[in-house]
Parts: sequence; C-alpha cells; structure tokens
Amino acid sequence: MPCSDSSSSIAIRLDHEERFLSFDFAKITCGREITATTGYDKYCVGKTLQELIALPYAKVVSDLKSEDEETRFILYLEWDALRSAIAQYLGIEDNDIDANRCHISGISYDIEGLEIAMVILPPKELPKILPCSLANSDEKESATI
Repeated sequence: MPCSDSSSSIAIRLDHEERFLSFDFAKITCGREITATTGYDKYCVGKTLQELIALPYAKVVSDLKSEDEETRFILYLEWDALRSAIAQYLGIEDNDIDANRCHISGISYDIEGLEIAMVILPPKELPKILPCSLANSDEKESATI
C-alpha cells in the first residue's frame, strides 16, 4: 500500500487562540483516495500547534491503538502532513520536518476561527514498515508505521 506517487491537500481549522479544531486531509494514491479516517483529527482537538508538532508518531500510534498496517500507514500520512503544514505555517525549521514541501493555497479568518489550506508534496521518504509484533519494541517504535 505505501507509495508516494502524488501530492495531498490539507485544510486545518483553528480557533481564535490557534488551538486545533479539525482538519481535512486527502491524498490520491494508487487509484484510491485516502482521507482522514484514523481518529487522529479528534485526538488533536484542543491542542496547540506547538503540542501537535511535538507529538511523536509512536505515541500517537499507541494512544490510538492503531493495529493494522493500512491504518498505521494512513495515520503516518496524516501525522506527517499535519506536522509539515504546521511547520510551514509557523515558519519553523526542523531537520525532522520537511516544511518546504507544503504550499499555502489560502488562509481565511471568520467568527469561527482560522482555516489554512495547503497543498503538500509527497514525503521524500516513507519510514520502513515493520510487522505489528515489533511495533511495541522500544528501539523500533519510532520507525514503525
């Protein structure tokens, strides 16, 4: 399933204090659309942008109890896209985040809050996928999807 053959889009909605409300994520890959269906958006509600950018992928997988490979792959795409988009929006430079692949296509502000729309180019490299039996291993956890 993992491939990096196309770009994705993301729209992030924040409240007036720039706390996360929701996001829409979509990626067309291998003839199939992948959308945010892992529960990651609900997991992020109320968190600050700084909290979201600092969340380790392994913690998110553990907290959401993502057990099958496809769900972990989609979760990785969501996690990576959201971190990259936030880094681009905030102007953060971090060697672990490729913010340069994000392109802001629009920012709107209304009484409900702020929405940031972006196009995101595919990641340069996807992490190695390991079997679930290794997912809980401390030394392998950070590279597992």
